Amino acid sequence: MNDLMPPETVVRLDDPHSGLRGFIVLHSTALGPAAGGCRLWRYADEAAASEDALRLAAGMTMKNALAGLPLGGGKAVLMLPDAPFSRTRLFEAFGRAVAALDGRYVTAEDVGTGVDDMATVAERTAHVAGLPRRDDRPGDPSPWTARGVFQAMAVAVERRLGCRLSEVTVAVQGVGHVGMALCELLHEAGARLVIAEPRSELAARAATRFGADLVSSRAITSVPADVFAPCALGGVLTLASVATLKARVVCGAANNQLASPEVADLLARRGVLYAPDVVVNAGGIINVAAEYLGWPQETVPARVDAVAARLREVLDRAEACAVPPAHAAPMLARDVVAQSSRAGAAKAALAA
Repeated sequence: MNDLMPPETVVRLDDPHSGLRGFIVLHSTALGPAAGGCRLWRYADEAAASEDALRLAAGMTMKNALAGLPLGGGKAVLMLPDAPFSRTRLFEAFGRAVAALDGRYVTAEDVGTGVDDMATVAERTAHVAGLPRRDDRPGDPSPWTARGVFQAMAVAVERRLGCRLSEVTVAVQGVGHVGMALCELLHEAGARLVIAEPRSELAARAATRFGADLVSSRAITSVPADVFAPCALGGVLTLASVATLKARVVCGAANNQLASPEVADLLARRGVLYAPDVVVNAGGIINVAAEYLGWPQETVPARVDAVAARLREVLDRAEACAVPPAHAAPMLARDVVAQSSRAGAAKAALAA
């Protein structure tokens, strides 16, 4: 479903001195430099890390195309070392690997990494965004991701349930940087929250701050709620979990929420409106693009809020083609990439 085309470049990372192991995948540079975050996670083996990197990079091609950004799709996946390691040395080594790609890849933070890590990377390469906040730099992109999801959720709730966010219960899985920011927006909008978060300190903070009910991660997909918002790792929507899903809308920040293409069809058969993650969680990469490309920061809110209009376009395409939204999103992304490729070929022909 996410396979627009084969990846252009796969770089294997292996630096024994720092403990760096993993992959950088440049899925497409048709629209511009391949942009996508750097994930640090514990993987069973290199095959699992490679598979995740390939899937995430393809998703970034779709996300950046659908967001209207002059950026291609890429991703870095780093394997969390088993032995004690220096985080500084590891990200210095990663920065050197990014530098070696000579601007073809632009990195930023992702799951398991943060602004301090990107500051270390920036000591070795200029091709990095999501750096610590200062007057001319917005800092952590997580609040912008949350803002885009919030705007998209309002569209999805109105489309499927015919009501506003103040009238619904939202089950949120994961209250890390993005999930907590999303909960803040939903709470301010008057939504009732149910939260699953394995880190007890964050769970307690969210329960106190938002008056949220707490449930286990295993139970979150089956609690009575109008909206399910996956904001942790991907793959949570399986054939089994969707079979017990109570929510009629799925809209969250996690990447690759569907465990398989068949899940999209099951959601549709059960009358659940799925807002594709590659559309709704684009706020962070929009903010990263603004930082990296030097766009005025005051333009970012409107660019992120346009996520709502893009979701409407995807939902309209899905209805027109009688396919689930998860299948309509790649259709639109392929159109964008193909148009850019044709325009590039025509320009090259004229210059020859």
